[in-house]
Amino acid sequence: MVRDFGVAESPKDIAFYAGMLFSTFSVFQTMTVMYWGRLSDRIGRKPVIMIGLAGNLISSILFGTSKTFKAALFARSFNGLMAGNVAVIKSVVAEISDDTNRPRMMALLPLMWNVGSFAGTAVGGLFADPVTQYPSLFGNSKLFKEFPYLLPCLIGCFTTAAGLLIGLFRLEETLVRSPPRSKPLSASSSAATLDSENTSLVSSAPHRRTARELLTPTVISVMATNVIICVSISMAEQAYPIFAATDPIDGGLGFDTRSVGFSMAIASIAVLYIQLIAYPRLERKHGALKCYQNGQKIMIPFYLALPFLSLLAARIAEETAGAPFSFTNGVLWTLLIFLLLVRVTGTVLMFTSINLLTVNMAPTRADLGFMNGAQQLAMSATRIVGPVLSGIIWSWSIKHSFPFPFDAHLLWNICALLTIYALHISNRIPDSVNTFEAGKAVDNDRADPDDQV
Repeated sequence: MVRDFGVAESPKDIAFYAGMLFSTFSVFQTMTVMYWGRLSDRIGRKPVIMIGLAGNLISSILFGTSKTFKAALFARSFNGLMAGNVAVIKSVVAEISDDTNRPRMMALLPLMWNVGSFAGTAVGGLFADPVTQYPSLFGNSKLFKEFPYLLPCLIGCFTTAAGLLIGLFRLEETLVRSPPRSKPLSASSSAATLDSENTSLVSSAPHRRTARELLTPTVISVMATNVIICVSISMAEQAYPIFAATDPIDGGLGFDTRSVGFSMAIASIAVLYIQLIAYPRLERKHGALKCYQNGQKIMIPFYLALPFLSLLAARIAEETAGAPFSFTNGVLWTLLIFLLLVRVTGTVLMFTSINLLTVNMAPTRADLGFMNGAQQLAMSATRIVGPVLSGIIWSWSIKHSFPFPFDAHLLWNICALLTIYALHISNRIPDSVNTFEAGKAVDNDRADPDDQV
């Protein structure tokens, strides 16, 4: 798509402009995600979710009909501005679940993201420029000749429209405000109570804390680790396809496009089991905080070990022109898939746990929008910084002939150091974050001491 816009002066510049389109969404989401979270605390979760879905529907059509790079950039910017439902949906899940099923419910969120990302990539590759790819079906279509990238966007619009209709007619509002409690009144005080009825109704509304009140030292520590981890993960995700496709002489694996995609697809299959079955069991046994810390511990050896596979790739290149079924090639793929499975396990443990920890720290349900908005703000910001840092560090390391650890290992070593620092901070987080504070607040409201004899 970027190539067809003609904005890139050479093929080497295509990645730069594609990265701009990718990061623009995160830039504008970072600007508005806190607003949408707070708005959902005031007007409810459902309206904000519906606005976000409608915005996604419009921006997808705008993107598919873009004929210039500026038009595509505007569509991505608008999409980011309207992406407020990402954080709000986490609040909805927290409000409709309880202690018995919250880990499994929270595990569904990253699972849906992974499934959507994989399906979206497949749809984009299979249905982009259908006139050229499927001339027997779309050869006479004037619409798709004029807008060759509209079809995959329309397929995405179909799923968004389905979600919008389901939300309008089936989704119930989850931000329920408790009505004021009535207490026995004496006859002498009944008149005064009736006169102050409106004041009582206003004062009974749940107290919405300020940002300063919500950002306690524990919350700041958890958010800080989230930022550090998201930076390292976004750097690694951006770097892996480049690392896999780079020549072994420069510290990569020398894979072609199909091999890179195959390696990522194989590891992604494990997400279903880890998120839906393994994680809920681990969380019930150890708690979300311990799972969060263990995920970080798992990622450290992954970062340190992955670049050493380049040594095997270099040996394969020397053996009979890299025979595809050589023993060394089999060892390389076995170790690579094992390490990618380790990575999937670590990311599931970390990101599912951080979702749980974030909602657990909200003092009341009225503060869930702010807390999830703050977490999404951190994640969106790191999606801007991480890929940029990754490209700069990787390019610098392979252009210079520095020894280990400043060679092709440098990027991965930095990711490992960031994770070690995040683990150091998370080890100081108290175990109280394993408890859903908003649930305790509701229980305390129900247990009115004045009603007890």
